[in-house]
Amino acid sequence: MTGYSTQDLQDEFLNVIRTSQETVIDAVKTLVDTVKSVTPKVPSIHVPLAEKLPAPQDVVTGAYDFAEKLLSSQRQFAEGLVKATAPLMAGASKEEQGATAE
Repeated sequence: MTGYSTQDLQDEFLNVIRTSQETVIDAVKTLVDTVKSVTPKVPSIHVPLAEKLPAPQDVVTGAYDFAEKLLSSQRQFAEGLVKATAPLMAGASKEEQGATAE
């Protein structure tokens, strides 16, 4: 049986996700083109205060910027927990055992 590294599995998982996302985007583009071709022209209407709403791209950018900051914060928290509990781990070095004494 061939062994796979964690990195290989993560890379493969990300490739599968990326491929499926591209497939969905292509399907949505085809759907949009089809709907546009069979839908009659509808006059545009004025929606009060619509210009004050954020653009869809701005909403996506803001959400992912926030998620990136949140994930970074969670990583720092998890790394801090690992460091704080290191002295309890079997085989901890003398340095690690004294790490929480600071």
